[in-house]
Amino acid sequence: MKSRIAEKARVLKRLRDGKFNVPDFIYVPASDFENEYFEALVEFLRKHQESYKVITRSAHPQEEFFKGGTFDSLDTYADLAGIKYARNRMIKLANTTKRLTILRQQRFNNAPELNPDEMGVIVMPFIYGTNIMAKMLGDHWEFGYCRDRIHKIMSEPYITYTPHDTKLLQISKDIQEYLGFRCEIEYIYSEDGEIHVVQAKDISTVDTMELKEDERSIKLDGLRRIRKRRNYRERPVFLMDNQAFYMEIIGQCENLVHGWKKPKPGIEDILKIITSYETEMKDFALRHQRFGIIGLSIQTPDELYQIANHYLEDIPELQNELSKALLENRYKIDYFLSEADTLIAKEKLRINLCSHDAYGIDTVRNPMWSAYWAVDRHNDIVHKFNEIGFKTGDVVGIDIDLEEKPTVQRL
Repeated sequence: MKSRIAEKARVLKRLRDGKFNVPDFIYVPASDFENEYFEALVEFLRKHQESYKVITRSAHPQEEFFKGGTFDSLDTYADLAGIKYARNRMIKLANTTKRLTILRQQRFNNAPELNPDEMGVIVMPFIYGTNIMAKMLGDHWEFGYCRDRIHKIMSEPYITYTPHDTKLLQISKDIQEYLGFRCEIEYIYSEDGEIHVVQAKDISTVDTMELKEDERSIKLDGLRRIRKRRNYRERPVFLMDNQAFYMEIIGQCENLVHGWKKPKPGIEDILKIITSYETEMKDFALRHQRFGIIGLSIQTPDELYQIANHYLEDIPELQNELSKALLENRYKIDYFLSEADTLIAKEKLRINLCSHDAYGIDTVRNPMWSAYWAVDRHNDIVHKFNEIGFKTGDVVGIDIDLEEKPTVQRL
């Protein structure tokens, strides 16, 4: 695999040879980092030091077999130390933050085994502008807009069939015809109005068929979504109640300190609550390719987080162990949340979408939905979920009416 050139680099070179407006770039394979062969990279950086910053894009030899956004691109300083840092960060993220999404794609999409240490990178000058992603669906092109670095006030990601510049449509057609396969093309529309091609991914094997449509239910207050082609969805759900989770931990801390429960629990019993919760999330994510989360309580109340992190402070060695486990648990909850394509929670909670999450090719069949209820109805809605008996593993349907109001049904 180390000798295989990453798809991103192969396609960009073809586009550059085809006279498309590809920014200057250099591909640095993993072997160059292993052998510390940096002459070409140092020379490239010397040419682009006027901007002080470059973008380092992931370019793993097996990246083409994973969905877009699995691996990271990072802005960094235009020097060798910056590139090394960015690559090391990509590898670390693949082993931690992105570990669950990699495992799920290997489980559900037949993605291959992967060694993050084989990560190569593509380095480009940093261009301020708007990220645009284009692809052809059926007989029409669609354009997704995100990450507007030009304007101070940023808008939500959105999709349109009519790009702001008609040249985008023609360039996209020309690129697809030139490459000879259906592709997803990423552009940066710079501050000076120039259209730069920064990536093209082969999507010819991706199936974009829509999901089929079909009562115990709860009427919610709204829905956030990028695509509006379907008004019904079914998902297995994970019921998340982090307030109850922390109350259980605090209860065990009380038992440990005061000895109210026999036998008296030890720190290992408290840590087992945390590891069991993390295992439950991981196992659920690996059982279900597409799933939702009902967030009765996602953000832990500050007072509970503080109590759990100070209850054992008279026994510092135990408190340090518990605090470290709780901090790591917060990260693992975030990783789990990022794998769901359906979030059902109160209005103030939403998943921060990057360009691939918002309108990448993998979202055509399964775009992100955030169904929500108003904050002032929170206690009533949580009571209804508990009264009906929603639980982890249930399959729910979400039906959207003409006013974009969702109804959640336990099937």
